[in-house]
Amino acid sequence: MTYRVGVSRRALLTRLLGAALAGVCLWLALPTHDLWWLAPLGLALFGLVTLEAGWRQGALLGLITGCAVFLPVLSWSGTYVGLVPQLALTSLEALYLAAVGCVLGGVGRRLLARGHRFAAVAALPVVWVLGEWARSTTPFGGFPWARVAFSQADGPLVAYAAWAGAPGVSFAVAAVGAGLLHAAYRLRERQWRAAPWSLAVSAILLAVATAIPLPTQGRSVTVGYVQGNVPRAGLDFNAERRAVLDNHVQGTVRLAAEIAAGQTRPDVVLWPENSSDIDPFRNEDARAQIRTAVNAVNMPLLVGAVVEVDQDHIANASLLYRPGVEIPERYDKLHPVPFAEYIPYRSFFRTFSDKVDLVRRDFVAGTSIGAFSIPSATGEFWLLPTICFEVAYDGLMRESVTSKAGDSVLVVQTNNATFGFTAESEQQLAISRLRAVEHGRAVVHISTVGVSGIVAPDGTVSHRTSLFTAQQGLAVVPVRAGYTLSDRIGAAPEWLIAAAFVLLMAMALRPVRKARVVAPSVRTKERTIV
Repeated sequence: MTYRVGVSRRALLTRLLGAALAGVCLWLALPTHDLWWLAPLGLALFGLVTLEAGWRQGALLGLITGCAVFLPVLSWSGTYVGLVPQLALTSLEALYLAAVGCVLGGVGRRLLARGHRFAAVAALPVVWVLGEWARSTTPFGGFPWARVAFSQADGPLVAYAAWAGAPGVSFAVAAVGAGLLHAAYRLRERQWRAAPWSLAVSAILLAVATAIPLPTQGRSVTVGYVQGNVPRAGLDFNAERRAVLDNHVQGTVRLAAEIAAGQTRPDVVLWPENSSDIDPFRNEDARAQIRTAVNAVNMPLLVGAVVEVDQDHIANASLLYRPGVEIPERYDKLHPVPFAEYIPYRSFFRTFSDKVDLVRRDFVAGTSIGAFSIPSATGEFWLLPTICFEVAYDGLMRESVTSKAGDSVLVVQTNNATFGFTAESEQQLAISRLRAVEHGRAVVHISTVGVSGIVAPDGTVSHRTSLFTAQQGLAVVPVRAGYTLSDRIGAAPEWLIAAAFVLLMAMALRPVRKARVVAPSVRTKERTIV
């Protein structure tokens, strides 16, 4: 088949509309719409409009797709700070998709022109995953939100997380899309009998996913959780910091009353991020309130606290209080969020928006993984805390799981009050669900205002709470040891995909030698060597 270099205005408009529709599909695949099957369809459509587009037009199409997906997905980022910060974040993320479209358009066109259609279609999952890798690590540590892997918590392809982590799930989704794309090429060429063979690739990927065994069992422990709620949503959710702390103390006292009335005694009680924004190391009143909660349940209590480091800096910490022990054990958040918990190059970015000064004191990063040993009637286990957006970072979560041998459970402490009644909380819970499958661990996802939930190692959720409600409860949680294949191979899938990308680039950019006419006496035909 001949692939044209030029394109009419009508064809360009069709491509632009297709790129926008691809972005809409990717948005609808994510929470709270949860139409997971639209993700491979969206990627197939993205490949269809970009593969023949060339470098520059591919970049434009990628930008359109990026805006179409990130504007609605990240709308929560501007809920209380306005449109400018939201557009800044959306534009940054969309630029990564512009780069994906640029590379896919340039490489795809050259491969198709040389007859390497299979390689061109295979470029879709390869380039897509590398694009997600880039925006998950750069700049300032990256922002991995809204990866296609995080749209698959309710779909069968999430099982690939146990083998190759979030990158493996994204690759599988894009590979299913590539199968659909290859079938579309077959149909366009009227190769009716060949099209089903292309679809078979997608069907096989889905079938294999359903056959991957996911653990659900483990030694049982009981955890208590307290979602205390806040006086009001918004950036000033902690304006009444004592009220937030009191809410969690009162919830713990209510939980203690339920235990006294005959409920199973938990091994540990969990509070969310920002449950005490009054530094208990410096404030005797806050310390006394937390001790009241510890004494009420008479067992270890994990508290999310903001603590002072020095006059200009603070830390986002998980503090484990034990009965009869004055000084708590501590984990400081390793990955503070840029422009939310600290402002890099503050004076420079202030020229664009004075909203940077809403962050008056910068959070500093911790230096070591958190792990707390918890005794129980069935034996000791490890409590592995991560804080808020840290759950989105592959390496950090993997390092947490592999930091300690023995049975463990993951805890994601978060605070969603600053995002109101948006999809952000459900999007974050979906990430915790993928992490449970990826690491074969239960996850206790506990929020200040919801949505909280207990995630089993197979990604299913129980004890789900509602937004902006006060709720406490008890849950039996399986704790597990051992590592999944994903834990063992680490970032190898991304490096293998990077190697495949180098091979595709070499195929696409290899120079074509011109036709050479030889003398008639040699009796050879004119040849074109590709």
